[in-house]
Amino acid sequence: MMNLPITIRPPASPNEWAAYYQLRWVILRKPWNQPKGSEKDEGEDKSVHLVAMDEGQGKLIATGRLVRREEGEAQIRSMAVHSDYQGRGIGMAMVKALEVEGRAINVSRIYLHARESALPFYHRAGYQTVRKSHLAFGEIQHYLLDKHLSANGS
Repeated sequence: MMNLPITIRPPASPNEWAAYYQLRWVILRKPWNQPKGSEKDEGEDKSVHLVAMDEGQGKLIATGRLVRREEGEAQIRSMAVHSDYQGRGIGMAMVKALEVEGRAINVSRIYLHARESALPFYHRAGYQTVRKSHLAFGEIQHYLLDKHLSANGS
């Protein structure tokens, strides 16, 4: 499904970091009138940050991060795909890349809090719904999901 020249890697320059946080804000905060700066939290410096770059356009098109939690566990946060690129397999490629990063630091379980509308996507990626979690901005129901990683990449 993804036939674009896409590279997934850590942000590599101040401009890429700025675009990374801008995309997170535009997709995950701005539609709910959240202020600039709300896209960052206390876990930024404890995270593996990845971006998807459309190399043909030289454009940052997706973000994701993996936050190390308790021993053997990590959390996926801040998944955002530019609206022009949604539905093209980029989000799935980002999740898989974050799982690879998790395995590299001996993570055996990844969990996340997903918006209700994203549940089918995460189920396709092998995540299981654990329970209903929080209501963001008073209107976006989230669910806790998790996945146990095997050493062989599944």
